[in-house]
Amino acid sequence: MLPKFCPEKVWEHFLSTEATINIFMAVPTIYSKLIEYYDRHFIEPSIQDSVRTMCQRNLRLMVSGSSALPVPVLERWREITGHTLLERYGMTEIGMALTNPLQGPRVPGSVGNPLPGVEVRIATEVPPKEGSSYTILAQGDVCGTKVSPGLENKEGELQVRGPAVFREYWRKPRETREAFTPDGWFRTGDTVVYKDNSYWILGRTSVDIIKSGGYKISALEVERHLLAHPGITDVAVIGAPDVTWGQRVAAIVTLRDGHTLSLKELKEWARAVMDPYCIPAELIQVEEIPRNQMGKINKKQLLADFYPQ
Repeated sequence: MLPKFCPEKVWEHFLSTEATINIFMAVPTIYSKLIEYYDRHFIEPSIQDSVRTMCQRNLRLMVSGSSALPVPVLERWREITGHTLLERYGMTEIGMALTNPLQGPRVPGSVGNPLPGVEVRIATEVPPKEGSSYTILAQGDVCGTKVSPGLENKEGELQVRGPAVFREYWRKPRETREAFTPDGWFRTGDTVVYKDNSYWILGRTSVDIIKSGGYKISALEVERHLLAHPGITDVAVIGAPDVTWGQRVAAIVTLRDGHTLSLKELKEWARAVMDPYCIPAELIQVEEIPRNQMGKINKKQLLADFYPQ
């Protein structure tokens, strides 16, 4: 165990001739920082070849979790180490629920399918009808997922049931009641869609789904696209309040050393890779995007900081 995260020290362990690392688990931010260190210090082709060889030999499995893994990070890490990161989905309240396969193809951007013992469903809340207040779009377990006829590729809230789901919040009965549906499913608060035989997390329903001019935009999808920009190292997309559109897409970014980027330049670049309504209407540049100990961004705080009411 290391006292704190240090890219140099982690790389030293990866590349040690005595390394016996069975599994390495980290949040996407850590992989981004390791990539930054690699790009700065491992420039020679011979060193890069050695890095790839040592990572293949010394490491069995590398896992990403806690927050959405940007596809550019997954692809770059695979180029560097030869490892395709295993992305999974879980929460403190439920443990691990969804995963890409340990053996078999891992779909970039998705979180795979339910683990053994876990039941999941995608549901949308509707006025009470025949004792149920939800429309079930899809429901599945380790044996497969069944999609309701006519509701294919529809997004809704991910709900989970199983023995690993927690019983209650300590001494918080109201919060506990609100966390479960009347029929006993835990409400994750994440918006998801089931497509291409896999579950895809679109973001937290409260802050990652931006409603602009009648469109519902996934902030995570916009972030994945923006991270492919050659000058952007980190990004947080939020829905800024807008009198006309309800919300507008605002991108908070950090740039690589020596790079500059204007909103006009970003829009021109984005037209080739994004739908017009998803392109950021505002660009905010910062030196660093604050994260908590788990590597997650508090978007509610960003909204309060940049758009105080």
